[in-house]
Amino acid sequence: MKALVTGGGGFLGSHIVKLLLKEGHEVHVIARGSYPKLEAMGVHCHKADLANKASLIQPLKNIESVFHVAALAGIWGDWEDYYNSNVLGTKNLLEVSKQQGIQKFVYTSSPSVVFDGSNMENVTEEVSYPSEYKTHYPKSKAMAEKMVISANSDEFLTCSLRPHLIWGPGDNHLIPRFLKRAKAGALKIVGDGSNLVDTSYVYDCARAHILAEKSLNKGSISCGQSYFISQGEPVSLFDWINSFVEASGQQKVRSKVPAKLAYQLGAVMEFFYSLLRIKSEPRMTKFLASELSTSHYFDISKAKNHFGYVPKYSMEKAFDELKSSSYFKELCQSLGLLKD
Repeated sequence: MKALVTGGGGFLGSHIVKLLLKEGHEVHVIARGSYPKLEAMGVHCHKADLANKASLIQPLKNIESVFHVAALAGIWGDWEDYYNSNVLGTKNLLEVSKQQGIQKFVYTSSPSVVFDGSNMENVTEEVSYPSEYKTHYPKSKAMAEKMVISANSDEFLTCSLRPHLIWGPGDNHLIPRFLKRAKAGALKIVGDGSNLVDTSYVYDCARAHILAEKSLNKGSISCGQSYFISQGEPVSLFDWINSFVEASGQQKVRSKVPAKLAYQLGAVMEFFYSLLRIKSEPRMTKFLASELSTSHYFDISKAKNHFGYVPKYSMEKAFDELKSSSYFKELCQSLGLLKD
């Protein structure tokens, strides 16, 4: 099989690439930059811009399956940037894929596309999209997901995966963010700290994408569907965060901020950042306050039943593996932690 992965040089994308190579597939990636490490592994790297439809034609020639992982993530920024990357980019990729006769299309979405700011406890894919969003990222991802699902047909088979809080070796966002904020004394428990969340260990998350692609056959139940992906083992959010903080040699975070106060602070910061046109991300936003103070975990039965996704890692096993990895040690050293 000839497969193409957008965002193949990124965190999740690179793990999908490795699994595809391990299975003997010919792998192509689309990226704006160059990735010598991927090229050394035999990956065909193409420079292209998802927002530029014409630049996608050559990379997608003779491809059989597309894994669309690339996205602009974050909780702050201009709508135009999120639209161009996540909405227009997906639209262009879908159109060129269909024009090129590509058979399968697996999209990496997010549970945030259905997050309305309230607790989401063991919800299924039947939950509706909210009427409004508190930030641009989930809005743009929801628009893209709807396009992907609508594009499904007998000739072009699509599905959407919604992994939550992806972490593991190679994470350049989530874990580094926890550790940096803890070191700066800027990490606080929002709310009473009892909220439960799902997470996705990157090895299982990448494997879910491979399983989903294999299940996309004409007439199969997975075509045109969306799926929550996680370890299926909800944890206390701040206990989980503190496990990384303590493993890095830092003191456990105990200080708390009431959820309502955090939300109000987020609203104030958003107002002034917008007024002053500050590009950097505020320390708190309404969306972040809601995410940190509410429970959000999901029923993954649909993925289990439709394409056999069963996590291989327990949360304990995943954490132990990560804590002993060279990735975690190097990350801590780069932040001036674990000096001994």
